[in-house]
Amino acid sequence: MSFNFRLAGAVSGLALIASVSAAVAQEIRVWTTETQPARLERQQQMAADYEAASGVKVEMIPVDEGEYSTRATAAFAAGDLPDVIYFPLQHALPWVEAGILDAEAAQEVLESLGADTFAPGGVAMAQTDDGVAGVPVDGWTQMVVYRKDLFEEKGLAAPTTYANVLAAVEALHNPPEMFGFVAATKVDEGFMSQVLEHVLLANGATPVDENGFSGFDEAKTVEALEFYKAIAEASPPGELYWKQSRELYFAGQAAMIIWSPFIMDELAGLRDAAPVTINDDPTSRELANATGFITNFAGPSNPAGAAWADTRYFGITADADTEAAQDFVEFAVSEGYLDTLAIAPEGKFPIRNGTADNPTAYIDGWSKLDVGVDRRAPLSELYPADVIANIVSGLDVGQRWGVSEGQLGLASKIINSQAINRVTREYIDGTISATDAVAKMNAELSELE
Repeated sequence: MSFNFRLAGAVSGLALIASVSAAVAQEIRVWTTETQPARLERQQQMAADYEAASGVKVEMIPVDEGEYSTRATAAFAAGDLPDVIYFPLQHALPWVEAGILDAEAAQEVLESLGADTFAPGGVAMAQTDDGVAGVPVDGWTQMVVYRKDLFEEKGLAAPTTYANVLAAVEALHNPPEMFGFVAATKVDEGFMSQVLEHVLLANGATPVDENGFSGFDEAKTVEALEFYKAIAEASPPGELYWKQSRELYFAGQAAMIIWSPFIMDELAGLRDAAPVTINDDPTSRELANATGFITNFAGPSNPAGAAWADTRYFGITADADTEAAQDFVEFAVSEGYLDTLAIAPEGKFPIRNGTADNPTAYIDGWSKLDVGVDRRAPLSELYPADVIANIVSGLDVGQRWGVSEGQLGLASKIINSQAINRVTREYIDGTISATDAVAKMNAELSELE
């Protein structure tokens, strides 16, 4: 990088004590999807700390994630993009191809910080021919959340494979006291799309290759659909999504669910709006202590398995004051990184693990950040170190359809069509066979290219 500085001290709790040189620009603009008032306030404080260190004012501009595509396209056409955009994975390749993001500038920041200090999955998913679409910031991996205490009582293996899950369902399913699983079955919910992609990825089933739409492999997809039907049959009746799965698990009526790590603070009794009801104390940590988490999950045709990851990046735009934007991004994932993660630590796992001198510095610091809403505590107080290490390591191998194939845009279109959800539900309901379901999915999805 042609312009770079290092702070001698850190921000907030780390005491900012350095005097640093001024950047080229006097003000930069940053778009963020973290629009909730409390989260925006934290970002504005981080920006103020950066201004105090650099003399460069940072305007944090909240933009609803649903408006990102249209806002970015319009701003690009007008030559009025912000300097930096905090964006989710699905925009990485399309925005580089459209000329919105400057991958070479982001690559320079990554190399300056040390690419090997980042989780490899987060870097790989943003890779383009010109460099990374953005500097990896944070992410999370979907998890199989399970009653570790009941598994241990029955001598069951952890639910790391289709076979282990089905064995646990057989041993633990005893409705209405205990459901073996709570599967997503509400077809118009994005939650079902996420869970299905995770299950299909686990067995190596994907609808795209490097040439575009490839269609689902029949054998792998039939295995995945048969597994999904089995866990759906071990679930309560009705249209199920994240709400019911969390409520039933918190009530002690579900052996396994699939959820995001945003459940972790609630599970430990820190949020009144989502109380744990397994006993008469909604602040109890009893259920948290009895729970295990699995990120990497495997089907019979893909023994290596897969972790479904949602990752976020700082992208430097085509209209940016490049040197000033690079410097801000570098600050936000180094001296200011713990403040960046503190916006919502339970769902912002560090993709940068540490520094060359301390390879786990940011994981260690993140684990000590407070989580919760009505009550707060650090994750390291709520869960053992091995549990935290396991869930963070999911980002090392995180995957999504279309990423490695360069077809993320098409994969997103396929997922958003909800055709996979609809046809899977037809199969679950018994109106179509598994092989016919695969053929129907492929026929519908082929029209989306």
